[in-house]
Amino acid sequence: MQHVISALVENKSGVLARVAGLFSGRGFNIDSLAVGETLDESVSRMTVVVKGDDSILEQVTKQLNKMIDVIKVWDLPQGQAVERELLLVKVAAEGGRRSEIIEIADIFRARVVDVTQVDITLEMTGNPQTVVSFLGLLEGFGAKEIVRTGRIAIGRSVGGG
Repeated sequence: MQHVISALVENKSGVLARVAGLFSGRGFNIDSLAVGETLDESVSRMTVVVKGDDSILEQVTKQLNKMIDVIKVWDLPQGQAVERELLLVKVAAEGGRRSEIIEIADIFRARVVDVTQVDITLEMTGNPQTVVSFLGLLEGFGAKEIVRTGRIAIGRSVGGG
C-alpha cells in the first residue's frame, strides 16, 4: 500500500539526510520526496511517498516523531489530501504531429514551455494518476525526456474551513 507522509522539520543542514536515512535504514524505498520552505522560513515541509503495510508505517512515523529536528508528522490517507505533481516532458514533434500533441496538452491543461524544429516541451501539473494518464497518451509520440518533481500534498480541511 502506498502512503503519503507529510512532516514539518527544522530548515537546517542535514535534516533531509537524517530523515531519508531513517526510511532506508528500515528497508523502505522512497517513491517520491519533495521538500520546501513553509510560511516560516525556519521550517520546511517534507512530503514522502513510500510503499509498506500499516504496521511498518506506524513504526516509521513514531521514529520520525522522536527525531529532534522533526516538528510534526502526518500520514495523509488517500482521499483526505490534495496531491499534485509537476511534470516537464520533451516530445518528438516533427511535421503534423505538433498539433496533435498540443491538442492532448490542452485536454490536460498542460502548457507549451519550449518549441524547437524537432521537439516540444510541455509543463503539466496534476494529481499523480492524471500525470500518468497524460504520459500514456504521449507515449506514441516518443517522449525524449521526462522530469517529475515528486508528489506534494496538503491535508483537506475538515468541515469546509
